[in-house]
Amino acid sequence: MWTEKAAATAEAQESGCRNKSSLSRQILVVGVVTEDDEAQGVFKPMDLNHVIRLLEETNKDGLEEKQLKFVKKLVQSYQNGLPLRDLAQIFKILKLCARKIKNQPRFVESAYDIIKLCGLPFLKKKVSDEITYAEDTANSIALLGDLMKIPSSELRIQICKCIVDFYHAEPPKKHIPGYQQASSSYKIQMAEVGGLAKTMVQAMTLLENQLVEKLWVLKVLQHLSTSEVNCSMMMKAQAAAEICAHLNDPDPSGQLLFRSSEILWNLLEKSSKEEILQQLSNLECLLALKEVFKNLFMRGFSHYDRQLRNDILVITTIIAQNPEAPMIECGFAKDLILFATFNEVKSQNILVKGLKLSNSYEDFELKKLLFNIIVILCKDLPTIQLLIEGKVILALFTYVKKPEKQKTIEWSAAQYEELQLHAIATLSSVAPLLIEEYMSCQGNAQVLAFLEWCESEDPFFSHGNSFHGTGGRGNKFAQMRYSLRLLRAMVYLEDETVNTDLCEKGTIQQMIGIFKNIISKPNEKEEAIVLEIQSDILLILSGLCEHHIQRKEIFGTEGVDIVLHVMKTDPRKLQSGLGYNVLLFSTLDSIWCCILGCYPSEDYFLEKEGIFLLLDVLALNQKKFCNLILGIMVEFCDNPKTVAHVNAWRGKKDQTAASLLIKLWRKEEKELGVKRDKNGKIIDTKKPLITSFQEEQKIIPLPANCPSIAVMDVSENIRAKIYAILGKLDFENLPGLSAEDFVTLCIIHRYLDFKIGEIWNEIYEETKLEKLRPVTTDKKALEAITTASENIGKMVASLQSEIIESQARQDVQNEQKVYAKIQATHKQRELANKSWENFLARTSNAKTLKKAKRLQEKAVEASRYHERPQNAIFHPTDIKGLNTTVPSGGVVTVESTPARLVGGPLADTDIALKKLPIRGGALQRVKAVKIEDAPKKSIPT
Repeated sequence: MWTEKAAATAEAQESGCRNKSSLSRQILVVGVVTEDDEAQGVFKPMDLNHVIRLLEETNKDGLEEKQLKFVKKLVQSYQNGLPLRDLAQIFKILKLCARKIKNQPRFVESAYDIIKLCGLPFLKKKVSDEITYAEDTANSIALLGDLMKIPSSELRIQICKCIVDFYHAEPPKKHIPGYQQASSSYKIQMAEVGGLAKTMVQAMTLLENQLVEKLWVLKVLQHLSTSEVNCSMMMKAQAAAEICAHLNDPDPSGQLLFRSSEILWNLLEKSSKEEILQQLSNLECLLALKEVFKNLFMRGFSHYDRQLRNDILVITTIIAQNPEAPMIECGFAKDLILFATFNEVKSQNILVKGLKLSNSYEDFELKKLLFNIIVILCKDLPTIQLLIEGKVILALFTYVKKPEKQKTIEWSAAQYEELQLHAIATLSSVAPLLIEEYMSCQGNAQVLAFLEWCESEDPFFSHGNSFHGTGGRGNKFAQMRYSLRLLRAMVYLEDETVNTDLCEKGTIQQMIGIFKNIISKPNEKEEAIVLEIQSDILLILSGLCEHHIQRKEIFGTEGVDIVLHVMKTDPRKLQSGLGYNVLLFSTLDSIWCCILGCYPSEDYFLEKEGIFLLLDVLALNQKKFCNLILGIMVEFCDNPKTVAHVNAWRGKKDQTAASLLIKLWRKEEKELGVKRDKNGKIIDTKKPLITSFQEEQKIIPLPANCPSIAVMDVSENIRAKIYAILGKLDFENLPGLSAEDFVTLCIIHRYLDFKIGEIWNEIYEETKLEKLRPVTTDKKALEAITTASENIGKMVASLQSEIIESQARQDVQNEQKVYAKIQATHKQRELANKSWENFLARTSNAKTLKKAKRLQEKAVEASRYHERPQNAIFHPTDIKGLNTTVPSGGVVTVESTPARLVGGPLADTDIALKKLPIRGGALQRVKAVKIEDAPKKSIPT
């Protein structure tokens, strides 16, 4: 240590002096001051091991004074910081001092001074010291938490100050050569490793009535809770329950509540939220929160008080999400409902008498938080009675009206708009639980009147600043959106009183009108909001019209038109993510609920090519739509006019509806893992429809009222629907099918037989598992059914083989035809080439040309008719002196026609009833011509 180094240096100097005289010659010695020497000047030499041994000694006269003296000397030696390598020994000295405090109170001051040193920087000589001494440092800092058990107010406060200084590190007061300050976060990290947070939470239990010490401990925990590691340790030490239970303890400074709420916030954010909620969901904590909130609500008027009140309410809201929290039992739920509604519904309750909210930001946030907690509370059904007593529905409906310009309100226009939207959103959650109160407030009439205002051209500038106001800036889309959500929630209760009242008030016509109005004014800027509004309108119409023919008739052709408009949407928009998928689902649902079953609407839908549009969507091959569309088509096929439309449809590459359905069947079977060979043939004739899931699931005996796996399979995939549609179209006369389609069609045709056989097989297997022995007749019947099902499978497999073989033969024939066509083409090319070669030979060789000419003349002469009729005039067809072997032109000179009329043997001719001049040369048109001689009789050559 420092003392040992100093002694070694002194000894070396003395030895040098002794030997100096014995040297034969004098040597000049230059003194060099090392960093260690400089450090010794800052850190006064101190033998720490000697101090430890001294403190461990007992029962000696004057020992206490000596011990205190050495500890004081140690404190003076380390006024500029604590080297990491000495930290373990210094804290061992501190621990020894702490042990003596009980019997020797004077050691309190010594412990206090050493703890004060811990607030100074930790110093490292080497870069690796932080890692080398990490364990010693962590254990040393953990000791600070253990020292909180010492019943000394001064000591406890100093420990807290020291820990707080960890988070406000300052540079050393004096630079120490050879040493560097440890990183600013080193102490904080070592506090995490040493588990200081846990011991500080445990120290809270020792400070029940010591307010000053408690506030300091809370300050420490506030700093420690900024770390996730510390929050996890605090959670395990039940910090949340301990802190929350004492929120309402008397504290004139107000620090206790502020620091406690901050710690609770950090615990909720940085540790397991579920565990913290379990700790806070007890009667003691909720009573403390209730009293604190009531006091702040009724007596808090400063900005700080209001902000703290809102923080407490947010923590309460999080706790209320836990169904096990006794919100009703502690009376907190009743008070919160009262505070949420006292502004709208006058109350004589003493808690709110004379209270009024301002339009300050904090009170505005409070109002929104109270609306929010009502939504959370209503999820617990016992709260419903409190909502009825608190007249929550009446209070919320005060916002469902258009803003009145003349009436002065306590909120600004932007604040009122946001509260209005929040109130309507809250009604969407609360009103379905309080139907009687909703109807007694004329809820339907108020909402429809508000929607009418939303649709009107009334000038209104909305701010659209809030979460609920998204997309509503400068328009009324936000108000319309949440009003429709409210109506949708009420309609889907399927309460006949509510729905009848809506229909009597003309809701169906009003919804169709709103939809048409939106279509007529496209708004690409707020497209997502508009799509949501359209979807909600269609869902409301579906809920109202389902199972009611009269309402479907009211929906009528106007309703069908808006459905068709959506069905014509560009399929590429379905991938945009804006909500077109949801809109299409809503549209398909409205077809099912509003059109099917009403024959005039069905006929109009067919007339407007609705089935074509359905098949177009089905051809997109998107699995999410297939099941619903196929279900709609099954129902539509009951209409005799549908089949013609289905058969007339053509998709890409002239694909027919039957081909599309069979393709969907194959895709579905592939996804289900049904066994088929490469040609689509049945492999297992005993179980031709069984899926991979059914194979994995063993047959389990089930009660008679529980459907088996084979029965559930019918509703869980689209095969049954495809079978039903193709059955309506007639399996025998389906157009546009390939051989592969026919192979699959064989299976589809026998789907019902296969499924019946599969179910009987399940029954047979269940009897075996239950060890039931059927009577002889039943056994024979089961075996006969199983055999018959297997025979049908074999028959279908045989038919499929025939189709495949027939197609193979047809493919061979087609191939031969193609080859014959190719051969004919090649032969024709050869003949053409040969003809060209002959032509070239004639033009390049005179002998060849003459020979060809003779052959041509001979052929011409042979082809002539030699027996001439009497009085017949012969017209030669060849031109003398012409040395060509190609046929002459189509002009034939007839001798009976005078040359003066035709202009010579090589003149152009235009024999199309033209009047010709009596001139030689080229033909010319003249006004009149007189033909003197009639042409003689001639015969064609």
